[in-house]
Amino acid sequence: MTAALTPIIYEQDTGLTQESDSPFEYKEILAFVDDTSDGGDTIPITLADYGITTAKYVKGYTHTTEGALIIEEAPTTSVTTGVLTITIGGSTDNKARVFIVGGI
Repeated sequence: MTAALTPIIYEQDTGLTQESDSPFEYKEILAFVDDTSDGGDTIPITLADYGITTAKYVKGYTHTTEGALIIEEAPTTSVTTGVLTITIGGSTDNKARVFIVGGI
């Protein structure tokens, strides 16, 4: 059964621009979901909440053992009316995951 998960979001300062409020600043956030996440679960993220109008990339990682080794895992994504929906890839259940979202 798939579920919509609520991630913990960490905003990251990429240091690429001097002005923190610049409309052209490149932004990056990290979305973490705990070890109850399963392949096929979705994570909705309202991009405007983090100053992002256009998502440029999403990188996904799975914890093979929580708090230890992580491996890359490709998610599927879509954006509808400013909400990025990340669908967890793979077939592994009950693993913590991290997604890095970059955009302007």
